[in-house]
Amino acid sequence: MSKETEVDMKDVELNEVEQEKQPMREGEPRNNYAISPVSEKNGIVKVKIPDEETKFTGLSKEELMKVAGTPGWVKVRWALLILFWLGWLGMLAGAIAIIIHAPRCKPLPEMNWWNYGPLYQIGDVNSFASDLKGLAGKVQALDELKVKGLVIGPIHVSSADKPQDLNLIEISKEAGNASQFKQVIQAAHKRGISVVLDLTPNYKGEEPWFDNDAVSSLELEPALRHWLAEGVDGFLFYGVEKISTAAPSLWSDVGGLFRNQTESDGKKKKVLIGVTEKSSPDDIAAVLNKTGVDLLLTGALRSRSALEVAHSVAHLYSTYNQTQLAWNIGGRIAGHLASVVGLAKVKLSQLLLLTLPGTPVFNYGDEIGLEDESTKNPTMVWNLSGDTVTPMDKMSTFHKFFKTVSDKRSKERSLQHGEYLPLFNSTFAMAYVRRWDQNERYLIALNWHSNETVTLQLKHAEIPERAKVVFSTDDIDENKVFNLEQLEVKPEQGIMLKFPYTS
Repeated sequence: MSKETEVDMKDVELNEVEQEKQPMREGEPRNNYAISPVSEKNGIVKVKIPDEETKFTGLSKEELMKVAGTPGWVKVRWALLILFWLGWLGMLAGAIAIIIHAPRCKPLPEMNWWNYGPLYQIGDVNSFASDLKGLAGKVQALDELKVKGLVIGPIHVSSADKPQDLNLIEISKEAGNASQFKQVIQAAHKRGISVVLDLTPNYKGEEPWFDNDAVSSLELEPALRHWLAEGVDGFLFYGVEKISTAAPSLWSDVGGLFRNQTESDGKKKKVLIGVTEKSSPDDIAAVLNKTGVDLLLTGALRSRSALEVAHSVAHLYSTYNQTQLAWNIGGRIAGHLASVVGLAKVKLSQLLLLTLPGTPVFNYGDEIGLEDESTKNPTMVWNLSGDTVTPMDKMSTFHKFFKTVSDKRSKERSLQHGEYLPLFNSTFAMAYVRRWDQNERYLIALNWHSNETVTLQLKHAEIPERAKVVFSTDDIDENKVFNLEQLEVKPEQGIMLKFPYTS
């Protein structure tokens, strides 16, 4: 083969694995392949074949510039440029139109830490967890309930009706010591839980503030400053209407520590909580106005008909911002929830407290249906394991329901700070809606009657014909759809339903 006729060759490996390609035997003629040159090793034949690739060459720079400058291409470029900017302007105009015509989001209300979740009263530390050190070890369990504040004590030194024994800055030996209390504060703050101290002076006696002579000599403000320096986030006092009347200057000094607080300096606001046995809306309003407390625990929901409960809620909600409202049934003196309302209504009461507009307040053990025994300070039950016929199983059911509803409240704006819309109330039943801006709405229906089913005919411009079940105090399947115009609520049953926002 001459150099002029020589062509580029490629090596191709032909692996003789196909059945028709049998091994060669000596003396047999080779196949009539045009092989040149040929090399063979171990059954693999390398063959050189011509390279048939076709090479393409583009336009040169000079040729491109010449074509690009022709009138046709210039017009095309200008047309594309104009289309690009028209499209961009069109998208901009569309975005502006969407922003202008889209519904405006309502600004979030100003709230305090005590408005974001339940407060949890631990009136007797020894009954709850043996001492303050034990209490510190239970903070994680309370965090799982979405508790936002612990109301601890009283734990200070005091003897019943003996003002001379009072020491508001010393912790009683029965409760623990200052170091243990510091552990409680640190454990709680680590989990975003605030600590409120019940500093009611004569908590072991008949009158929470002793008598008038003793009240005037109390050194209350220095004690408050001491505990604030220790990291306490607020205080609770029983009988606030008495102290504000008997010693107005003393109470004014107390209020001065809490008035006009801001969080601009990075410090968390401190809360002042009062407790009164008043139950009528007018009496509650009078105490709120006179004392100036941030929250007031009352008897508004205690041992009353559904009609009275609905009236009290509507009256107070229309008078005050819901950030000033607190809802409780039991308490350190009133007793535990299960003992006040009965075990059959524990879940219904939990659902009520966790869905009303304001701050829910529970006594320790209310989440498991703990009942008062010989005292108002029964021993807390922590091990809820047991079979289906033991009280432990019922406690576990209460705990699961409380935890589920509290978790829902912590996530939903309609439940946390939404508007309150009453739909129905009677002697034994009430229904209301919690709604916020464009968020999902929640309808709560409650029946206090012990043996009669109530049929609610709910019609309102703000609610649809049907709604879906979220929770129920009994075993209704979640996501079941109910007709709101014929909503049947069984005896001692509470139901939470949901429906979407529609413009």
